[in-house]
Amino acid sequence: MAASRFASLPGNLCQIIEEDQTVPFRARTSHIHRTWAGTYSSLPELYIQPQSLAEVEKAINLARRCRRRISTVGCGHSPSDITCTSSWLINLDNFNKVLAIDTRSCIVVMQAGIRIYQLTKTLDEFGLALPSLGSINEQSIAGAISTGTHGSSLQHGLVSESVVALKITLADGSTRACSPDENPDLFRASLLSLGAIGIITEVTLKVVPAFAMAWEQTIDKDTRIFEQWEKDLWSQSEFVRVWWFPYMRRAVVWKADKVEASALESGEVKLGDPPVRLYDNWLGYVVYHNLLAVSRWVPRILPWVEWFVFGMQYGFRNGDRTRVSAVQPSQKAFLLNCLYSQFVNEWAIPLHRGPEALQRLASWLHNLQPGDPGYVPHGIPYSSEGLWIHSPVEVRVSDTTVNTSAEQKNRPFLDPTPKDGPTLYLNALMYRPYHRDPRNKATERYFLGFEHLMRDLGGKPHWAKSFTVSQNEFSEWYGEDFTQWRKVRDSLDPSGMFVGPWHRRYLLGGTDSMPGETDASEKLLSLEEVGFIGEPETKGGGVRVRGHQNPN
Repeated sequence: MAASRFASLPGNLCQIIEEDQTVPFRARTSHIHRTWAGTYSSLPELYIQPQSLAEVEKAINLARRCRRRISTVGCGHSPSDITCTSSWLINLDNFNKVLAIDTRSCIVVMQAGIRIYQLTKTLDEFGLALPSLGSINEQSIAGAISTGTHGSSLQHGLVSESVVALKITLADGSTRACSPDENPDLFRASLLSLGAIGIITEVTLKVVPAFAMAWEQTIDKDTRIFEQWEKDLWSQSEFVRVWWFPYMRRAVVWKADKVEASALESGEVKLGDPPVRLYDNWLGYVVYHNLLAVSRWVPRILPWVEWFVFGMQYGFRNGDRTRVSAVQPSQKAFLLNCLYSQFVNEWAIPLHRGPEALQRLASWLHNLQPGDPGYVPHGIPYSSEGLWIHSPVEVRVSDTTVNTSAEQKNRPFLDPTPKDGPTLYLNALMYRPYHRDPRNKATERYFLGFEHLMRDLGGKPHWAKSFTVSQNEFSEWYGEDFTQWRKVRDSLDPSGMFVGPWHRRYLLGGTDSMPGETDASEKLLSLEEVGFIGEPETKGGGVRVRGHQNPN
């Protein structure tokens, strides 16, 4: 008899797994899971890639019998440890079919593991498109929904606002349908589930006819941007985003509008890509990467790096002379090059507080004192002396009051955006050249000051990014919505099959779980994974984390 591929597991687990082979169990050992940025890695006991709903349900039923936690992952684009586990990791990359397309109603049904680039390719073949996208298309549709992914438009909110219905497989192995009218609380909880409620297995989306986008970008002094902020900066086009450069005090403004199909068909408007700039080609990519690597040892060069690299990429002048334009299919025009491994800390604040936020951040980063040109009281109680950061700060917008609301039962309970007006997202990043962290705790110092400012401006963090927030803060900020999300989660997964140290740290309270052990063992759930310990990764940088099942 051939040796079992699960022979390395404890005997009782191996026996349980191999008892029933009527439904395949596509699992393997020795898989190393890494986040896209290489910030965290883990070695799951089993790495499972189901290809059918029956296989998803079987994996959950086996996990319950084997007393194992389940984590679900797509591309792992979040820089946090939310998807890391030493227990069972499910990846839905092979559960990625489009099940139905109605071109008249623009309703599309798909398996939840489909990556966005796969989905947009299929939609385009049927003359359809997603109404809005984030900056990348590598995520699974379930991952984009579950973490609150958004684009940059005052006419759109989160990507999840296009969701018509979901199916989610729960800890008891059953699969339940939900929508604004069917199980509405489960629907609102699952629209931003953070992987803690179940496994989203099917998504029904409302899409739109395919469209191209005519876009252009210019660069100018940030004072010009602030002057236009309230008037027409964000309303000048359907899609607008900004990159702000704190050392040069300049900003790139990108704006885009849909192109009428008739204009393309008649030849009045033709598709065309923009000219290739510095880090869009191989040489520029490598040059910038190596400059970042040098800055680990000589961080004072970073203002010069900002001037040189972004001048070569966008232009050294200001105003119309820097204008670049193109016409591209929407699924291409939305995308950005994320370049290198990075830590990202993004918060949502009220849109009108944007100029104040950027001016206060600039005053702090430049260590300005009263009487210095450009000084504004920043109120950040941490010193920026000797702190040098990476560029740019990405600035995007949304308005979740347009197409989502609690009354319509399609606003996620954990939606971080304001309920009464448009949202500004500020995205601070620190690159990790060659997967090595910036030295002298630069990332921690930058993010500490950035988060203090965001809190002061009434902000909440993007769930998929890096942040340091306590469960008590989230409970206070979200109020009844947080209580309702917890109520749904606790009722459907009372044993904690989908709970890991990240969820305990930020949503359930009682411990931060890394580094060190839990201090609230009496509150732990029976299948919860606990006690993440982080160790430096010897190969590829980052942190290797390991946990264990709750022994109680």
